[in-house]
Amino acid sequence: MSTLTRPNHIGRKISRIRELRDMKQEALAQALGTNQQAISAMENSETIDDAKLVEVAKALGVTAEAIKNFSEENMINFFNTFNDTVSNSHFASTNHNCTFNPIDKVVELYEEKEKLYERLIQAEKDKVEYLENIIKEK
Repeated sequence: MSTLTRPNHIGRKISRIRELRDMKQEALAQALGTNQQAISAMENSETIDDAKLVEVAKALGVTAEAIKNFSEENMINFFNTFNDTVSNSHFASTNHNCTFNPIDKVVELYEEKEKLYERLIQAEKDKVEYLENIIKEK
């Protein structure tokens, strides 16, 4: 086993967290207002300035400290601990059932969407009427 310490490669950590969040470079680029090539370059960088790290952390839904302290070993330990806790908990042995009909919720959402579209159409009609009145006055 080597006694050399591995470098604290922030770019690789960002890449791994992004992958764990099932996010593509393009999605992260869009969230940061940049392009995929810039994300690739950033993930290949060993360091990153703190302001940019905070932006990236926010886009990934984690803290800057979480990125700095990220390690595969910590992730494995976390999930092993989580699985032990869940398997021994009351939650794992409880049967959870839906208390609502999902189809009713879909219908409800559809009706809400219809109402929103109707309001949007009415707003557009009002705008057109207003503009026509302005044109007639001239």
